Amino acid sequence: MTQPQSGTSGPVESIHWRSLIAAVAAISAVGIAIGLGLPLLSIIMEKRGISSTMIGINSAMAGVAAMAAAPFTTRLAHAWGTSTTMLLAILLSAISGLGFYYIENFWLWFPLRLVFHGAITTLFILSEFWINAAAPPRRRGLVLGIYATVLSLGFATGPLLFSILGSDGVLPFAVGAAIILLAAIPIYIARAESPIIDEKPELHFMRYVLLVPTATAAVFIFGAVEVGGLSLFPIYATRAGFSEPQAALLLTVMGIGNMAFQIPLGMLSDRMKDRRSLLTIMAVIGLVGALSLPLVSQNWVLMAVVLLVWGGCVAGLYTVGLSHLGSRLVGADLAAANAAFIFCYAVGTVVGPQAIGAAMDVSGNDGFAWAIVSFFGFYLVLSLARIVFRPKRA
Repeated sequence: MTQPQSGTSGPVESIHWRSLIAAVAAISAVGIAIGLGLPLLSIIMEKRGISSTMIGINSAMAGVAAMAAAPFTTRLAHAWGTSTTMLLAILLSAISGLGFYYIENFWLWFPLRLVFHGAITTLFILSEFWINAAAPPRRRGLVLGIYATVLSLGFATGPLLFSILGSDGVLPFAVGAAIILLAAIPIYIARAESPIIDEKPELHFMRYVLLVPTATAAVFIFGAVEVGGLSLFPIYATRAGFSEPQAALLLTVMGIGNMAFQIPLGMLSDRMKDRRSLLTIMAVIGLVGALSLPLVSQNWVLMAVVLLVWGGCVAGLYTVGLSHLGSRLVGADLAAANAAFIFCYAVGTVVGPQAIGAAMDVSGNDGFAWAIVSFFGFYLVLSLARIVFRPKRA
């Protein structure tokens, strides 16, 4: 179950480029599909007169679908093979994505969301498993940094496509489906290199959440803070006195930090004896950054500087956490742990906006910062406890 250490720099250190391109293509499709699909569907529901509450409930099905699909993904890959399962997920997500245009009954959009986001989640999990399994141990952080950067670019490209294509007609749906289907080409070409799950995972799915808690808690915090922050920061910023364009630009600055920091942090993690130390450092920066938000809320430039660094470190929890996961496990256990990783991310995306929104209702505008401080404080205690009581074994 534990990843064997490699002390040589022979063939194991070479990057399998076909595998990297296949996994990157898959994650690009995931990022673009989510980045394009979420605003597109929300705008269409708004045009059809659906209430904001029902739009929110329907949108939340994405997280429900992710949590439902995660426990079964490894079993499917074990039965059908990793690349075959990914190709089927691509086909299913493309068909269901087009289904939103052709099916106008709002209530049918609930099961359609489950199918679409369930397939996207399967693709997400297996692309991470593939890249983690194929990454050379001493360059894992670099490879995963590239992977996370492309994911961030995919999330940014989706809304850009939406701004160009609009929400009318079949075109945005057709373009989204075509982008997803294009990801099948490199996956099919590299299918012989896809990792084989030749045995079932040793533990029950939920045990993997607790097996490498420093990694799974990191992605939970990432999901909670990233999605909660993106959802509620515009409200926080406008209440603090910034204009809507200034608030939007601050989010852009945070997104730039998100993309720019991933490869450097991944490379730094490759040089560290214990990646948990880097995760702890990023948690400290995240906590200090959140504490400083009320202090810099009257100065746009200072706020932008804080968000640039803070956004990079928040996203770094994902990259370094995934790298830490890959350094600990192999085979079926790595696949199951990757599924648990995405499951924890999905839980975070549901918990984060709720907790931050409630904190703002109870404590006023600064509740935004205090809620995020609480998330990072929890993670800091956990990561320090793991380092002290479970030191890294040779």
